[in-house]
Order: sequence, then structure tokens, then C-alpha cells
Amino acid sequence: MSDQELFYLLALLKVDGVGDIMAKKLLTHCGNAEAVFKTKSAQIAGIDGVGSILLKNLKDKSVFEKASQELEFIKADKINVSYFQDSNYPDRLKHCIDSPVLLFTSGNINLKEKKLISIVGTRQVTSYGIDFCKKLIEDLVPLDPVIVSGFAYGVDIVAYQIAMENGLQTIGVLAHGLNQIYPKTHKKYMAKMEENGGFITEFWSSSNPDKEKFVRRNRIVAGMTEATIVIESADKGGSLITANLANDYNREVFAVPGRVTDRYSQGCNNLIKTQKANVLTSAADLIYILN
Repeated sequence: MSDQELFYLLALLKVDGVGDIMAKKLLTHCGNAEAVFKTKSAQIAGIDGVGSILLKNLKDKSVFEKASQELEFIKADKINVSYFQDSNYPDRLKHCIDSPVLLFTSGNINLKEKKLISIVGTRQVTSYGIDFCKKLIEDLVPLDPVIVSGFAYGVDIVAYQIAMENGLQTIGVLAHGLNQIYPKTHKKYMAKMEENGGFITEFWSSSNPDKEKFVRRNRIVAGMTEATIVIESADKGGSLITANLANDYNREVFAVPGRVTDRYSQGCNNLIKTQKANVLTSAADLIYILN
């Protein structure tokens, strides 16, 4: 992708009222992002969802300054950019209607001919969850999967540590731009992760890890992977949102069962009880169901 193409894509995504779904409609209709800005309003007005407010917002010149600033950051920090129609864009994510138009990545990510598995769960992971996660990943090593998660406390970082120890590629999907890391205490893992894997985000360098961005992050975790595994979860939590999104995307979901009295098994047990997840007792279950 040329700098000019990227510049206009960034500008389009900065237009107020243009989300990923609307951006794709405009790009399909006009051919490319630059053409969206140069096409007469009357020719765009017929697109489903386009109203007078959006047509007015497409005339806002301030988006070009914002796009220019972000392009400078991308070039200065050597950020890799994947367009949703590019071959280096996660294949399964392409089929999600609300997938990001652009993904920004760092590190050495190679997704070709790879099985992508997301591992998520509570930030308050117990020894039961840690032990299960360790055994699961070690048993999956011969299949060389890519382990994907949200790089948060608890299950996420445990999964990354175990995967890295076993030489598996790992990807952290972030709820903010690539100019920072959250939580800050995980900065010490970044260099090692970027040697074999790295980080993915849809957010710009100006984006902070606000609450609503974590839900948007979760749809990438669910959408780009073949299966989502919930190790432990209370009856409410972000990992359950990811599991539900994975179900919406027709992905396989697995949950590790636990004792009915254990707080951080309630979410997993409920997923299994409501038939939103397969029971996962070992790597063999995953291998069998995924064929």
C-alpha cells in the first residue's frame, strides 16, 4: 500500500460517523478512499446508512491533518499496516462484517498456514487455571498453533509466558495504540514477544485504553482465531464477551469446567450448561472437535 492510499484510508476512518462497516460500503461504492472524498455527494447519498450529517462530515478537512500526523507516527516507528483485503490480513477476520478496515502490527507475525487459538479468562487466575493452561499449551506444541489473547493480567499473560517458553508464536491484541502498553507492568514481555509474534491493534497512537475499547478489542481476538478457549471466568467478565462474540462469528468455543462452588469456574460452567461452549478437559478435546 502506498503512503497516499494509506493517508486517505486514515482520513476516511477519522470522519465522524464512519465506522468499519460504513467505511467498507463507501470503499466498495467508490473504489478507494481517495475517491470517497472526491465523489459528489449526490452519488454517495444513495448508499444505505448515508444521511445528510455524514455527507457533511465527509467535507471536514480536519481529518487530513489527523491522518497526516498518524502517518508520520506509522513511518517513524516502522509500524506494519494491514488492509482488510490484503493477503497479510488475518484470513478469518476478513469474514467478520465489523472487522477493522486497518490493523496496525509490530513484531514478527506470520499467520500463513497457522492454526490461531485464542486463550482468555479471568485476571484473577487461580493455581487450577495456571496448571491447566500449562498442560494444555505444552500438549498443543506439536501442532505449532499461534496463541492469541488480550495481553491482560491473569490468564492472558500466563498463556503468553507458557507459549513463549515452548517456542510458540504469540500475538497480543491491544485496546490502544502501539505507542504504549497496558498494563505497563507487561512492558518487560514486549521484546521477547516481538521476536516470535507481536502485537495487533486497530487503534491509533492517540488512543488510550478506555473501557469501551476493550470490547472492540475482544471482537478481534474472537474473529481472527479458529477457536476461543476460556480457562477460568466468574459469572461476568470480558472473557465471556469474547466467547459470545466467537459464537456470533460461528467459531468454536471451549470452556474448562470447574467445581460449582468455585467463583472463577462459574462463567465456564455456565457457558457449558447453556451449550455456548464445548467442554475442554485436555488438548485431545480441542484436537478432536477441530478435526
